[in-house]
Amino acid sequence: MRKRFVLMGVTGSGKSTLGKALRDEAGYAFVDGDDLHPEANRQKMAAGAPLTDADRKPWLEAIARQLRQWQADDATGALACSALKRSYRGVLREQGGVFGLVYLRSTPALSRSRLEHRGGHFMPATLVDSQFATLEEPAPDEHALVLKADAPLHDNVAAILAADWS
Repeated sequence: MRKRFVLMGVTGSGKSTLGKALRDEAGYAFVDGDDLHPEANRQKMAAGAPLTDADRKPWLEAIARQLRQWQADDATGALACSALKRSYRGVLREQGGVFGLVYLRSTPALSRSRLEHRGGHFMPATLVDSQFATLEEPAPDEHALVLKADAPLHDNVAAILAADWS
């Protein structure tokens, strides 16, 4: 079985950066979950409004389709997706097949700082607090690999590649 991962965490935790590093260093396919948001979601977040569970439903379904496609193709891939609630991760598991879960644990200050210095993205730093309010960290039974968002990128890539995903 090939490896597929969901890189989860709040906005600004480094999911996309880590996914691109896995692509560049290990040849993984990479999809940024932000690219799978419906335009209405992007506009809502850009206006500073947090998404509701109903807003996230079509987005989670699109992410699950990508994971299923990788499984069908026996492909190795990393998908950046906030997956803030256990119920969201449940949807991905039910509809997306088998994948490893990597949680990038951040702090509000780190995430806010990264968003304030990131240009050309629809997510404003003002939504950091709502992301942390929504976040349900993975429980032990979810078998997530927990990484520090502020750890050196190479260390996080190495931890993923060395993890026992059986």
